[in-house]
Amino acid sequence: MTFLFITHKRRKERKESNFLLIGGHHFKISYAQLLKATDGFSLANLIGEESFGSVYKGVLNHGETIVAVKVLNIRQRGASKSFTVECESLRNIRHRNLIRILTSCSSIDFEGNDFMALVYEFMPGGSLESWLHPHVDGIQDEQRHLNLVQRLNIAIDMATALDYLHHHCHTQIIHCDLKPSNILLDGDLTAHLGDFGISRILSKVTNRSQNYTSSIGVKGSIGYIAPEYGAGADVSTHGDVYSYGILLLEMFTGKHPTHEMFKDNVNLHYWAKMALHDDRVMIVVDPSLLLMEEDEEGAATTVTNIIESRRCVVQECINSIIRIGVDCSIESPGDRMNINDVVKELHLIKDIYLGVGTHQGR
Repeated sequence: MTFLFITHKRRKERKESNFLLIGGHHFKISYAQLLKATDGFSLANLIGEESFGSVYKGVLNHGETIVAVKVLNIRQRGASKSFTVECESLRNIRHRNLIRILTSCSSIDFEGNDFMALVYEFMPGGSLESWLHPHVDGIQDEQRHLNLVQRLNIAIDMATALDYLHHHCHTQIIHCDLKPSNILLDGDLTAHLGDFGISRILSKVTNRSQNYTSSIGVKGSIGYIAPEYGAGADVSTHGDVYSYGILLLEMFTGKHPTHEMFKDNVNLHYWAKMALHDDRVMIVVDPSLLLMEEDEEGAATTVTNIIESRRCVVQECINSIIRIGVDCSIESPGDRMNINDVVKELHLIKDIYLGVGTHQGR
């Protein structure tokens, strides 16, 4: 993907020089255009918060192009560096499970203040966070449940994205902030990893490692940060795998890693590990997921032995998924699973499930 990387100039020298990639062509975009596209960055168009800014829904090209506009909070420490890192991270990578950046805007607003924004493709499915924990007002939307295959697909999408970043990029990228709010879903519920604001780029330059960081000491979000980072360890692929393990456990238990039930020496990893040890994984599984499985059992057949067979396979699949989550979030970095093996095992689990399930495809 061709992308114009914009370097910063002093405010007096800075000019609007920003280009929008649509259909492979460059188009200029300005602060005024983004202001209009988002209706003045109105609260009605606010669709999310990321590490260093707010994200708004915007409409460009006379209503033909819907985009997501991330406006950086310049006053926040590390925001300018985050802008540079995110541009650097995304300018040369392209993958179906990574959010696509369309353009950037580095300019000044109408009051003479610095203004920085990133423009992405719009994801109509919203964030994974909104699907896993939609009950902000205490009422859960019946239409916002994800079934087992949908969760498996999202888990595979994210494992595939990490495998690409860690092993198949020209420069190795460590995301450093994998969590549900940074995973966006398109209309088909295909998952896309976003918010590369604190990612680390590791490239071999004359046999030396070059490390771009958004701000010293920032290595993730509470609940998802690998324990070794707290001891001062350098970022690594193992850290992303740890975050992935916590994400996987959250997706299938429905429990946020910072839930009030986790205190003292009990965390999401330990809770799931003990459930595996005691052969009671089905007790810790997200109740909404089990309710959907029960509904499908009733709709699928009334033959008792087939229903029982399906239940056994469902339990086997969920046990395997929870075990992967636990193995990815082991405290010792070197003992965690390789993300490539995670991709293979999740595909196998999906194949086993679909062999007796009523779902097809995504």
